[in-house]
Amino acid sequence: MERKHVLLLDAAPGELLDLELERLVGHGLAVTLNLRRVTDRASARATWAGLVDFTDFDLFDEPTLITEIGRGGLGYHAVKSRAGVPLRAGFLAAATEPALAHRLRVIGRAGAGTDHVDLAAAARHGVTVTHTPGSNANAVAEFALAQLLALTRNLPAHNEAAHHGRWNAPAAPALELSELTLGIVGLGRIGLALADRARALGMAVQGFSRRPTGAPVRRTESLGALLATSDVVSVHLPLTPQTQQLIGRAELALMRPGSVLLNTSRGGIVDEQTLADVLRDPAHPLAAAAVDTFAHEHAAFTSPLFGLPNALLTPHVAGMTRSAMAEAALRCADHIAALLANRPEGVPVMTP
Repeated sequence: MERKHVLLLDAAPGELLDLELERLVGHGLAVTLNLRRVTDRASARATWAGLVDFTDFDLFDEPTLITEIGRGGLGYHAVKSRAGVPLRAGFLAAATEPALAHRLRVIGRAGAGTDHVDLAAAARHGVTVTHTPGSNANAVAEFALAQLLALTRNLPAHNEAAHHGRWNAPAAPALELSELTLGIVGLGRIGLALADRARALGMAVQGFSRRPTGAPVRRTESLGALLATSDVVSVHLPLTPQTQQLIGRAELALMRPGSVLLNTSRGGIVDEQTLADVLRDPAHPLAAAAVDTFAHEHAAFTSPLFGLPNALLTPHVAGMTRSAMAEAALRCADHIAALLANRPEGVPVMTP
């Protein structure tokens, strides 16, 4: 039986690389590792030479990616991504060319979101898209809680002042967590994990979800009601046509005076330009925001939030814990192997 060929666009980092490759090779897959984002390339080559093949290219350069996928007329049966490499219609057409020896059948994402994949184009070309929902739920929930604590106690400003030799006392005493209400937009795995942690610290928690859920969280009747009655709002939704620009100027105007917004979901859900505008306005009720996801990331990283002292910015790292990344990588490897072996039972797949 022909071995199925898999291209790792970006492997798990550090020591997790070996775990991921062991799992994929253990499934009998022929693996090609893209070395571009591997920290210790020499070690990877020395350890895995003869067991996997190697390539080295910029995975975020679409023309280069398309060239790689059809190099030598071979192609790949599956590709795996971690960092949300855009896989659009042009790539999918090239990867499923009838002339290729190995036409693309599966895209695996080691993570929950699949907004980087053109799902409609994938369906047209017969490509199944799988992911690992919930693999980073605890990691992202912990990170959102860290954002919450940092901003409600104004740690970035105190840190900045102290580094410049200024002993700045707060203009007003901070509120304790038991005095604050947390509003969670999206009651999926991450939202519920955050709710559990916040309640354990004494916070009042409420949530908004457009879909019915049996979650043990008090639900508001609308997004507007949640924004108007929460001191901290944390966003945990997938990016879809329905959630694109969900929170804009009108929604931010509903928030409580002195409130805080946290976004660890997707940049396109919150209007970044509007968010920057209101954070510059001292009269606006929104006092601060913590943003881990942006409309433009990686090599294209830019944002109107740059330079704002009341915007805590991080480079999409909320889910990057060892446990979360190991689980995502191994589950993704298992999903790819199962789908290539025509065993789809229990494998999560995304549809347009």
